[in-house]
Parts: sequence; structure tokens; C-alpha cells
Amino acid sequence: MATVHRTTMSPGKLELITDWLPQQKWYAGGPATPDLTNAGGFRLDDPEGEVGIEFMVVVDSAAEEPVAYLVPLSYRGAALEGAPDEALLGTSEHGVLGTRWIYDGTHDPVVQAQLGALLRGQAEPQHQRESDTPDPSVTVRGTGPDGGFDVRINRVLTSAEAEERPEAHLVAGWTWPDGTAARGVFAAVAS
Repeated sequence: MATVHRTTMSPGKLELITDWLPQQKWYAGGPATPDLTNAGGFRLDDPEGEVGIEFMVVVDSAAEEPVAYLVPLSYRGAALEGAPDEALLGTSEHGVLGTRWIYDGTHDPVVQAQLGALLRGQAEPQHQRESDTPDPSVTVRGTGPDGGFDVRINRVLTSAEAEERPEAHLVAGWTWPDGTAARGVFAAVAS
């Protein structure tokens, strides 16, 4: 199980995401600098214990209506070989672990493998802020096929669980700035 350290990171995750997010083609905000809050998410364990994996929901309140984004992150002790330049959000000094390379998890093979394992029922989601604590609010509906398959990650989240989806899909929650709880499909087996 991954350990969640109670320490500092400089720059922090939200700072890195604030700079990176407007450069993404799926960014729905306008020209204003994003005003982000961590609104939810969960973690997955790397079986090798080397890569931190977090699925973070950030809500951008800079737009007229808040927008929720899913940002899968990987935290590594060294640069990810072969990753495209745009995959790196940046580096951060972690108070316990030292320099961490933080990547968009969609480009990290460890993140992709563990997300696939979760959709096959072979991995257990962990609480975002507590060590060794499963998160039962994160649910998988259906079962992903054995072997390799493509996963579609919903970057811009909507409040809908979509009960009638035929493919395996991952449902989790976040909180809007007004305190309203929401749930939606984070990822699904690509059909």
C-alpha cells in the first residue's frame, strides 16, 4: 500500500496543474488563469512501490460556471524515459522523498496498467489523503476484458453515473465549490 506523506511539495500540485491545464486541447476555460481547488479523487498502488498514482479532480472556478477536470498524475523519483515533453507537468521538491517528476498519468505505463487492473477488478482504489485506506466510494461497473484494452479517460467531468453503459466504467465523486457532492464516469473501456 502506498504511503501518503504529511509533508510539503514545492511547487505544489495545484501550482503545477494551474500552469499545465490551459495548454491542454480539452481545457474548457477561457483566457483567465485557472482558479483551482482539489475537489476529490483517489489513488492506486503501484505493485512495485516505485510510482505514486493519483487521480485528482480539480475544479476551476475562474470561468462563469465551475468546471471539473480529471487529472491523472504519476509521481516518479526519476524522469520517465520515452515520455513526450508535454507529459511532464514539472518537478517538485517533496519534503520526504526529494525531487519528484510529476507526469500526466495518461502517458505513464504504470498508471495505465493499474487503471486497467482496476477496471478488471484486480486493483483496489485507495483514499486520496489516507495511507492504507481503501476508498469504497470509487466503483467499477462491469468488468474490463482480459488482456489489453484501450481506456477512455473523461477529462472534463459531468455529474452523471450513466447506469446503462455497456462497457466497464469507473465512477467516483468530487465536490463543487458550493459544497454539492457530484459523481460521474471518470474512465471507461473504449468501445
